[in-house]
Parts: sequence; C-alpha cells; structure tokens
Amino acid sequence: MIKKEMIAMLLAGGQGSRLGVLTSKVAKPAVAFGGKYRIIDFPLSNCINSGVDTVGVLTQYQPLRLNTHIGIGIPWDLDRNVGGVTILPPYEKSASSEWYTGTANAIYQNLDYIDTYNPDYVLILSGDHIYKMDYQLMLDFHKENKADVTIATMPVPIEEASRFGIVVTDEDHQIQQFEEKPEHPSSNLASMGIYIFSWPVLKEALIRLSCQPNCDFGKHVIPYCHENGKRLFAYEYNGYWKDVGTLSSYWEANMELIDIIPEFNLYEEFWKIYTNSSNLPPQYISEDAVIDKCIIGNGAEIYGELCSSVLGGGVTVGKGSIVRDSILMRDVVIGENCVINKAIIAEGTVIGDHVTIGVGDEIPNKQKPNIYSGGLATIGERSQIPSGVTIGKNTAISGQTTLEDYDNGLIESGETLIKVGERV
Repeated sequence: MIKKEMIAMLLAGGQGSRLGVLTSKVAKPAVAFGGKYRIIDFPLSNCINSGVDTVGVLTQYQPLRLNTHIGIGIPWDLDRNVGGVTILPPYEKSASSEWYTGTANAIYQNLDYIDTYNPDYVLILSGDHIYKMDYQLMLDFHKENKADVTIATMPVPIEEASRFGIVVTDEDHQIQQFEEKPEHPSSNLASMGIYIFSWPVLKEALIRLSCQPNCDFGKHVIPYCHENGKRLFAYEYNGYWKDVGTLSSYWEANMELIDIIPEFNLYEEFWKIYTNSSNLPPQYISEDAVIDKCIIGNGAEIYGELCSSVLGGGVTVGKGSIVRDSILMRDVVIGENCVINKAIIAEGTVIGDHVTIGVGDEIPNKQKPNIYSGGLATIGERSQIPSGVTIGKNTAISGQTTLEDYDNGLIESGETLIKVGERV
C-alpha cells in the first residue's frame, strides 16, 4: 500500500461572488494575480516548497481555466507517478450524486482518494489566499503537541475579527474556545482556514457529520472535534497573508507588490512561486513610453504612460494613453489617448480610443454597493468598450458594449452595465 506522511487537500471550488464580474466566467483561484500568476499558484507553490508532494485540488464552479492551468502539475514539480496533483471534481456515484455542499462535505466525498495514500496527517488549504508558509513547520508543531487538530491562526485587528473563525488559547497554545464569525469576538486570533488533522480524527468527524447539510470546517468539524475532547492547537503565523476575496483587497494586494520595499516579495530565491507560464515574446517599450513603478508581464507592448500599475502578459497600451493605479490582466488592449485611473480590467478586454475610466465622485454602486466599492471601476473579461466613452467610479461593466449602451457616452459613478447573458 502507498504510504504518505501528509497529503494536502486544496479547496478550489469557490465561486468568489464578492469579486463580482471578475469571476463570472472563472473560479476565484484561477483569477490572475501579480501580472504573471493565478491565485492558486501560491498554495500550490507552498506545498512543493514545504515538501508536500501529494495534492488533491477540489474544483466545482467554472473549473475549465483552473484545470487547464494546473494540467498535470509540471510547473510545481507535481507531475509524479505516485502522488502529485489530482483534480477532484464532484462525480456521479451509484447511490447518490451531489455537488460539494460545504468545505467539509467536499473532503467527505473524497475519502477514497485520501485513503489511497493512507496518510498520518491531512492538510486542508483554501485556494484563494496570497501568502508563503512552510507547512512542514506547522506539522512539526502538530507532532510536538500531540495534537489531533492544528489550526493556523494570525492576529487581526479586533474590529475585523467577526469576519473570521476566532480562537481563544491557553499559554500552551491549546484551544479553549472556538467561535465561527462571532458578533462579539473574545479574542483577535483568527483562523486562516488552514488545518492539519490527524487522519483518523478527520475521517471519524467527517463520517459522523456526513448527514449535516452544507457541512463546513469552521461551523461543524472544528466545533465537533472540540466538543468531543480532541486536542486542538493554534499555530500562530506572523507573515504576510491576504484573503483576496473582495475587489478592494484584491486591488490592494496587487498594489502592494509594487511598493519600493514590497511586504510580499515575489522575487525571493529560496521560496519561489511557480506558475504555468505561457511562451510569450519579450516586452516592447516604445521610445515615447513613460513607466513609473509597475509590474509588466511578457509580451506587453507599451506606447503610452504607466504609473503604479500591474500588467499581465500580452497587454497593449496605446499611444497617448495614461494608466494609473490599475490592474490590466492578460491580453487587455487599451486604445490611444485613454485615461484610466484605479481600474481592474479582466482578461481579453478591448478598450477603444479616447476612453476615460475612473472619474467623478465616489458614489456607492446602486446594485451591489458591498461589492463594487473602494472607488474602483471593474470590467469583466472579454468585454468591449467603445471609443469616446467615460466611465465613473464604483462601476461594473461586462460584455460586448456599444455606444448605444452609454447615456450620452457616459456610465456615471455607481452605475452597472451588464449585457444580457453576463453575470453581475
């Protein structure tokens, strides 16, 4: 029988609805990040850098690009005869067939996959966080404490604590109390959604809770283990960790990469971030181009002016155009004489000439004020923006738009323009 000390289960099936039009055609872990990467590259790179060579990736929502990106795992050295990376979508079974209905239910439906490797420990990861972490150190901590469950935690500002699972520990880091998204948190030590379970403990909990609808780690599995006398410990992490689940946090995390001394460094030799890089030609920067503090992917052609922006591969910025504080994903084309401020423009979008984006007052978005906020203009992938139009702040646009879609050539701040067949 194959035997692995620890295998990882990477939850990558999320829709990422708080990213609005960015995830209408793609799962959140497959969203581009940092000009070159996709969000899932970070936990996958952490796995191989930590010596974890067996990873099950659980997919569900819009998985095509994620599956294509991961392939057989070559960029991460996860193309192995024994172990390596395996894509685990929901599948039809003889007794019943169901979608993954919660984080723990997704793992429960793949017990056979885990049993194949007969691991001592199972590492549960989310596919939508940006961070570098050595999971081997967390495993050492788990073993030293003879823990049944170890939860990676980090201190957060107390005013943000109600967004997370919160733990209260004693001086030995043993968890005394666990509350999932409490209204009045009793500590600021937040669960990062990264868990190490001793496999028999996890298996028993998942089988016991198998009838629980929408079975989830934070709401059900962790409380179950705690109530049944298992040894739960908090492993405190103090590095950079960002949940890029909202447009504002996604934009901020990209902008932090271009700080003079970035808090999160993509260029470290000893902890590389691996990705499936397409074979693009080198960048071309014209003699008229002006560039200040940017990340620019391969294959980009820059004829205009860039300031504090992150550009993916194959992006074109036309002559006379100015782009500031923006994220332009792969293969975006910006026409000539455009002005673009604080925008997120998704893959394959074409912007005409003389277009102005990100101007006017910061009026809350009328349809989804909690999603389209922070003064950002967000444009979904493969959209078309006609020449000569103006787009305000806190706006969302998706689809092949024409001049007739714009009232006097304008989408005011707080407005949304989603063409038929596109998702808000």
